[in-house]
Amino acid sequence: MGGHPYRYVVDYDQDLQAALDRLRADVFRRGAYYGADRQPKSPEAAVKANGDAGTRSILDITKVQATPDHCRASPLTRDEMLKYFGRTEPTLAVVEESEAFWMDLERGMARCVVVLDGGTRKILFAGYSFD
Repeated sequence: MGGHPYRYVVDYDQDLQAALDRLRADVFRRGAYYGADRQPKSPEAAVKANGDAGTRSILDITKVQATPDHCRASPLTRDEMLKYFGRTEPTLAVVEESEAFWMDLERGMARCVVVLDGGTRKILFAGYSFD
């Protein structure tokens, strides 16, 4: 079947974990994930109910950490920012148009990027589902 790309743009918060937690709660509340029709009681229950395929959403990502790993979101390093975007403070449009960035995303992992959107700092969470 193949992985499904996803992207979410949220208000900037220096605490990336807090931003991820709020985003996950919002996605769950809205039912904006695969398997929402089963009406699970929590994001964790939604993930568990979908097994290895996951929810095809940010619900599959539970923690922010420095290094990329499955079910984790990690910020891009300075070198990665320069490699993909040619700058350390890219605009949202630059990130969205970076073919290399999207091609390098691995399934079941997410990356977070602080971006400028209309002069305002935001956080982009982007990833591909497991399947």
